[in-house]
Amino acid sequence: MTSPRKIRVLIVDDSASVRQILSTILSTDSEIEVMATASDPYIAVERIKKEVPDVILLDIEMPRMDGLTFLDRIMSQHPIPVIICSSLTDSGSQSALAALEKGAVEIICKPKVGTRQFFEESSIQICDAVKSASRAGTKRRPSLPATNGIRPIQPKLTADAVIERGNSKAMIETTEKIIAVGASTGGTEALRVFLQSFPADCPGIVVVQHMPEKFTASFAERLDSICSINVREAKDGDSVLRGQALIAPGNKHLLLKRSGARYYVEVRNGPLVSRHRPSVDVLFRSAARYAGRNAVGVIMTGMGDDGARGMLEMHEAGSFNLAQDQASCVVFGMPKEAIEHGGVNKVVGLDQLAREVTLASRN
Repeated sequence: MTSPRKIRVLIVDDSASVRQILSTILSTDSEIEVMATASDPYIAVERIKKEVPDVILLDIEMPRMDGLTFLDRIMSQHPIPVIICSSLTDSGSQSALAALEKGAVEIICKPKVGTRQFFEESSIQICDAVKSASRAGTKRRPSLPATNGIRPIQPKLTADAVIERGNSKAMIETTEKIIAVGASTGGTEALRVFLQSFPADCPGIVVVQHMPEKFTASFAERLDSICSINVREAKDGDSVLRGQALIAPGNKHLLLKRSGARYYVEVRNGPLVSRHRPSVDVLFRSAARYAGRNAVGVIMTGMGDDGARGMLEMHEAGSFNLAQDQASCVVFGMPKEAIEHGGVNKVVGLDQLAREVTLASRN
């Protein structure tokens, strides 16, 4: 029996040390093969002419041709799944988000020398990103109405490692609805479509999008500029308010909590859960315990099973849960796992998700 073909990766970065570290990390995974490395896009083009990679890891700031220009050319001439490898800077986060809008499937942070735990976690996240991108293909991103940037007038651990037990009987004290959302690969663009569809008086929304630290603040600001609702990166203790979406900070878990009739969020450190931090399972399990039947759960595009167990707990606590359908997902892994676990009430396309959530929140 022949072994399955490995995922071939082309690394494009002007830093020799970054190319070496990425090559070392990817070589530890038996499913991945570093096809080649290139110090700039011109060398990368010559390499692609000889052999087409399954995934490209692409730096943004490079000599001779920047990563965004190269990305534009790839997507227009020979679409290949691209992961942006970006630095943890304000300019880096803005460029990386622009790359997602141009068709890149995911962002990872440039690896650096750190503690053993840091290296191990980075290795997990980078290898998972490559596998996810290889399954993503090059689907066209969801279309959005033009806004011109103007705001409209209107190791597998369980979530028990992060969440303590709550008292589900206390849920009868309030009937205020909350919406809990989880997404990964392809989710940044899907969330734009989803959140833009809500009116300014919608129930409070809490979101986990798998994304590195320091990118989520820029992501929230960009969403805030095009949505009728307020969108911002969550801070510990923030109230969950109508007409507002709180985005989990990168590299932090986000939990829903409640004090009397007031919902609020807790931003917490902790281990990777379902191979992620933030983890959708952590958010969903906290929603099950502190909101119960007052919650509406939404699982969107992404690879893996993060959120599946938490969504089942939400379902068992009385929440109404929706999954994005396969046709509109960049990667159907997370919704598929949630459906197979039995935690999903309804499966709908991306363009119908906000409408169905609104209907469910009125019941």
